[in-house]
Amino acid sequence: MKALLSLIFLLFFHVSFSQDLNEILKVRWEKGKKESQLELRGRAILNYQSIGEFYESRGFSPIWIESNDLSELAYELRYEIEQSKFDGLNPQDYHYSLIQTFFKSIEENKKSGFDPSLGDLADLEFFLSDAVIRLALDLDRGKLDPSKLNQSWNIPKKSSKFDSSIFLQKLAEDRSLRPLLVELYPVMNAYSKGREVIRDLATRMEKNELDWSSLRVNKSIKVGESNSTVPLIRERLAFWNYSSGQDLESKVYDSLLFKTILKYQENHGLEADGIIGKNTLAALNQSPEDLIGKVSVNLERLRWLDDSQLMSEAILVNIPDYSLVYLDRFDTVFFSKVIVGKTENQTPVFRATMSYIVFSPFWNVPESIVNKEIIPAVRRNPNYLTRNNMEVLSYSGKPVDPQSVNWKARSIPYLIRQKPGPSNSLGLVKFMFPNSFSVYIHDTPAKHLFERDVRSMSHGCIRLARPLDFAKLLLQGQEEWTDEKINEAMKQDHEVKVELIKKTPVYVVYLTFWTDGNCNPYFRPDLYDRDQEILDRLSK
Repeated sequence: MKALLSLIFLLFFHVSFSQDLNEILKVRWEKGKKESQLELRGRAILNYQSIGEFYESRGFSPIWIESNDLSELAYELRYEIEQSKFDGLNPQDYHYSLIQTFFKSIEENKKSGFDPSLGDLADLEFFLSDAVIRLALDLDRGKLDPSKLNQSWNIPKKSSKFDSSIFLQKLAEDRSLRPLLVELYPVMNAYSKGREVIRDLATRMEKNELDWSSLRVNKSIKVGESNSTVPLIRERLAFWNYSSGQDLESKVYDSLLFKTILKYQENHGLEADGIIGKNTLAALNQSPEDLIGKVSVNLERLRWLDDSQLMSEAILVNIPDYSLVYLDRFDTVFFSKVIVGKTENQTPVFRATMSYIVFSPFWNVPESIVNKEIIPAVRRNPNYLTRNNMEVLSYSGKPVDPQSVNWKARSIPYLIRQKPGPSNSLGLVKFMFPNSFSVYIHDTPAKHLFERDVRSMSHGCIRLARPLDFAKLLLQGQEEWTDEKINEAMKQDHEVKVELIKKTPVYVVYLTFWTDGNCNPYFRPDLYDRDQEILDRLSK
């Protein structure tokens, strides 16, 4: 009989407790509706509207609290918030410290045999729901709005289909959070690899005993030379698992260290010349913490991209990597080195559609280049235009005698055009994806420039190392365009325009952390100094 009474008491207590907690949750929600905001303990519940509607739809039954105790789901959420640092996010954005305080208090009360107050549990229920929605939204579309940054990112931010109420409903039904969050991750390999890299760097940081003060030298160190900084360089290379010789204290830059430096430079997008100069030292001066910041910035950039549009076929140019890839369901089916804009003529970040090809193109010289380069060159050498196969045209397109032009003026009321041919600055073909920046991909007669590792030297357009192969790829399916016909089209004295049947999206992006086709991670120099602004805003 005693056992039966105890059971009845427990059941009654559970029902009574649940009804009381439900009622408090309802009061909190009605207060939020009335005031058009919900603030608890001095903190705003940003997603109070969708959260309140979710609870209202289930009679204000909690999902994080069970029988005046924390549910397994609540502990899972706390873990996922803590793990968000590996997504380059800040756990404090998701009430982490406050949630920790709540959990500690509830656990201590439990040990002492006391029940937590219903008010505390109601507040915690709202904070946990708000935290999970904040985290899900940031994973789904990024924490920052790229349009509000002081830099060029002209790709429309992903239009999210995320619905807070549906997410919470599914969470309440499945009682498992991890699969729902994974569904929100960008599907590009660089994202999952980036999370692994941050985790590895965090582990290295915990074990780190190195002094990461900046290494400096008065002049570049070349193989065979001796320098007191060399042992510190060896030490840092060893930290990153690069072999730097058995004698870490040797001050001599020997042949084994030279091979290691070459590999290090190659992996970090530096000029692989084996010379330890300012750029190589700048890379070596990056601590694990610095690299965590670099990866974090690029995971945020990946979250901005609508990768659903990349899941079929797409052309992707990565400016700091000096590379172009053609992706087919994220598999790299084509790769080429590229040359991008100089710091003073930065290649913009944007999205467009590859629409047509022009073989044997004219080059209409931009006015800025005419004024800064062509006019001074003609002053120095009156035969400059003839030597470079250029002509002067009126704005209506009529030929103008160069000798009739006043080349002493700062600018001229004419157009300069370079005729098709092997010496044309656009090479033998250009690839057009119309955009507001007048940027396109093109061939170049200066093939030797692709041998360099640092290739920021254009006026903003993108020069391609493998234009013939790229043209063949884009024209697949247009059977009349045989290899022979393509080669012939490249040798005309007039433009040959070809509309592409298959229109492929082109993404020109800026990623200083990247993975290759084999999912190997690479760090790249911040060519246009854009990382720090994003890192600062992510940290706030």
